[in-house]
Amino acid sequence: MAKKTLVPFGPQHPVLPEPVHLDLVLEDETVVQAVPQVGYVHRGLENLVDKRDFQQFTYIAERICGICSFGHSMGYSQAVENLMGIEVPERAEYLRVIFHEMSRMHSHLLWLGLAADAFGFESLFMHSWRLRERLLDIFERTTGGRVILNFCIPGGVVHDIENTELEAIVSTLRGMREDYDQIAATFLDDASVRSRLSGVGYLSKADARTYGCVGPMARASGWDVDVRNNGLGAYSALADFKPVTSQDGDCYARCQVRVEEVRQSIDIITELASKIPDGETLVKIKGNPAEGAESLTRIEQPRGEAIYYIKGNGTKFLERCRVRTPTSTNIPGMCATLGGSDLADVPNIVLTIDPCISCSER
Repeated sequence: MAKKTLVPFGPQHPVLPEPVHLDLVLEDETVVQAVPQVGYVHRGLENLVDKRDFQQFTYIAERICGICSFGHSMGYSQAVENLMGIEVPERAEYLRVIFHEMSRMHSHLLWLGLAADAFGFESLFMHSWRLRERLLDIFERTTGGRVILNFCIPGGVVHDIENTELEAIVSTLRGMREDYDQIAATFLDDASVRSRLSGVGYLSKADARTYGCVGPMARASGWDVDVRNNGLGAYSALADFKPVTSQDGDCYARCQVRVEEVRQSIDIITELASKIPDGETLVKIKGNPAEGAESLTRIEQPRGEAIYYIKGNGTKFLERCRVRTPTSTNIPGMCATLGGSDLADVPNIVLTIDPCISCSER
């Protein structure tokens, strides 16, 4: 019987940008168990509800994660609106989804660059981030921010985006598509990528459901779970939305799903920009959340379903705010995929799951 060895993986690792800390139990070079250690970058953001009022807390929620920042402000704002019975203007709903899908693209392009860098494709890393810069330029031009946008607030969005600007955004995204297709083909069709990812880190559909996986991780295993299917907000205006899925369940399938979701986001933005109605973009909120009132909302972040729960106490300060992020629920599935893998494959498996530890440790 092979001797078991305990090897610490992270929180600093040359391949991974996130402080992932795993204790790996090895038999020779094979991982037999992965035990996650959480709390390394805990920041206590949820505890700030008694120091920032429910409107100010929007900006705290947005800073749960820089890459998913717009989605966090959107999910929290929806929770406040449900709590106080606020009807958001239709145009604001469209603008929210348009910016949320651009945030999904920016997140996936960032991930693609990091994944390429892990394989040693430095030029592919630079080209992926070059395309991402075009999205950040759009954010800066329309909101003043490149990562933290401060654009989505309870009641709608801070200001309107002119139709001419929306047309310019669509034109930019269409211009990106040809470059992106070349980058995606280079990454997915490369023989070394296929050999390192195909059949590695397998997660079956049954296991994805058992471990409660969400986002591209679940959809790459054939489980088409996607909150956008519920038609919340402007997603209900889409003519034909179907989540991107794969049946293979390995690292390569997770890469395929994210790569295709970037194209899907361009299509969603193009369709909604052509359908967006005129009108107001913000409803002013008056009063405070009622004592004991509760609200729970769900949105589809780039990494999967996020849940936002808030509770009022009759004052301008919330009684409770709780956020369940997609990485929080993907960690058990990630540890399951690591079992039976080679030690050399651990960084690639973790990267294809695209963990966000700052999201998880609030």
